[in-house]
Amino acid sequence: MDDAVDANTNRGGLANESGDSVVTLDQVPCWSSVECKDSNENEDPAFSNSSFADPLTSIDEGGDCLNGMQSRFPVNHEVNSKVYLWRGNPCVLEVDAVVNSTNESLDESQSSPGLHAAAGPVLAEECATLGGCRTGMAKISKGYDLPARRVIHTVGPKYAVKYHTAAENALSHCYRSCLELLIENGLQSIAMSCIYTEAKMYPREPAAHVAIRTVRRFLEKQKDYVHAVIFCTTASSDAEIYKRLLPLYFPREKKEEVLATTKLPSDVGDENGETVIDERRIRIQPLPNVKKKAVPRIPQISNEMPVSDVLPARNRNSAYLSSYLDPAFMSLIKDPDQRRMEQWEKAADARNGWDFAKMLGYGDLKGPPLSAAEEYSLHSRYLAKANSLNLTEISEMRIVYRGGVDHEGRPVMVVVGAHFLLRCLDLERFVLYVIKEFEPVIQKPYTIVYFHSAASLQMQPDLGWMKRLEQILGRKHQHNLHAIYVLHPTFGLKTAIFAMQLLIDKVWKKVNYLDRLLQLFRYIPREQLSIPDFVFQHDLEVNGEKGVIVDPRTKYVYQRQ
Repeated sequence: MDDAVDANTNRGGLANESGDSVVTLDQVPCWSSVECKDSNENEDPAFSNSSFADPLTSIDEGGDCLNGMQSRFPVNHEVNSKVYLWRGNPCVLEVDAVVNSTNESLDESQSSPGLHAAAGPVLAEECATLGGCRTGMAKISKGYDLPARRVIHTVGPKYAVKYHTAAENALSHCYRSCLELLIENGLQSIAMSCIYTEAKMYPREPAAHVAIRTVRRFLEKQKDYVHAVIFCTTASSDAEIYKRLLPLYFPREKKEEVLATTKLPSDVGDENGETVIDERRIRIQPLPNVKKKAVPRIPQISNEMPVSDVLPARNRNSAYLSSYLDPAFMSLIKDPDQRRMEQWEKAADARNGWDFAKMLGYGDLKGPPLSAAEEYSLHSRYLAKANSLNLTEISEMRIVYRGGVDHEGRPVMVVVGAHFLLRCLDLERFVLYVIKEFEPVIQKPYTIVYFHSAASLQMQPDLGWMKRLEQILGRKHQHNLHAIYVLHPTFGLKTAIFAMQLLIDKVWKKVNYLDRLLQLFRYIPREQLSIPDFVFQHDLEVNGEKGVIVDPRTKYVYQRQ
């Protein structure tokens, strides 16, 4: 601890109550004032090579010609003067705001190391009132015991090679959201630590490219409102990466700019620094399967042309175009009074007659059917509300959770019926949690596994509630659902599913009943599922010698002999 204090003291900071040295902005090396060559003899022991030796290869004299190439990041001394590089604890920097990399719940345990301890317990109390934070977004709070006035919390994305473009854009949005919050709150200086984390499997160097180029593009537009952006690194590997990449995006002289044109990656993002995919750009193309001669032309109206000759041409053109319009879109632009009247008529028709399903105890199934546009609107409203709430208590009940993939590579959602404790569960919040968990999965074909093991002992929701949930999930869920595997079904469950097949939706015809765990493993590998221990016990009780045994230590599954 004494060595760390001495290292910081060499920077000229004053020790605070915790014993750490507070570092002011004028004690941090500015990128524009640092020499391109390693000529600083008095090197800082706390930050080796603090003069940022030129990481680019040597450039021949007279090699400052771009050879007809246009620099994507030209020398800009005004922008460079606002960039700083600091290796050390960002919690000791005396700036307007410091960035905290955290998770969606803003948990103290998942935040930047040492930040909550330096700020004091009041910071965690305020974080609990912020309502969480979505990936790629940012929230702001007070700094409390930190030298920084404010703390900006942001949530970095998880990285997967298959979805690297989405991860890059989400990470870029993290940095841009932090800078936007800085300006919105009238602040001017910010210390930005590495938002990407090893826990989320984000590679360091690609993430540094995204961070630096996003800040560069933002400063090009908002340099009048930002005084200082400090890139903070705590690991030597991160520091070396930033020293090597900063000259590419913030060249300090013409030689660096020239060489950067050959060192920069081919994709440096758009005007905001986000990755551009050419195939996904919006293009306006002619209507499909339509020849130019087949398109009726609207005659020009002149004083000599009678009105009766013009109207038929307009009507023909409107009828022709209406065949290409989306019915869901047309229902959205329908007259509101007419839509409301149709909804009342549907509800009135549904209330007429006998409700046999309700008489049999299946719940209210006579609600009016929803159009595609109405389902989309309902789904969007529920999803927006779900993303704004902290549903941790529902998640901890482990009723619904994400599994791995089946043998065909389709993602798997797992539902545990025995965990569905109806008496102590808020059904409305549970629906919101289901919508939030299913949303990223239902975009493509997927599978559901339902463990009914010992679930007959618990109260289950009626079919009316299930119908409402189907409507909220929407038609994309129904279309992309490949199969529902029901393990250990009972006669009562089969009866209820048969009623749902008749009264609710054809999606329930995708149900496959499985009596033994080994049958389930034919469709989904064992290692792709997180199965509660009582399911194995129930399988042994129900199937006897045909059941399976699981090794509690290795979790290896084998058939009973």
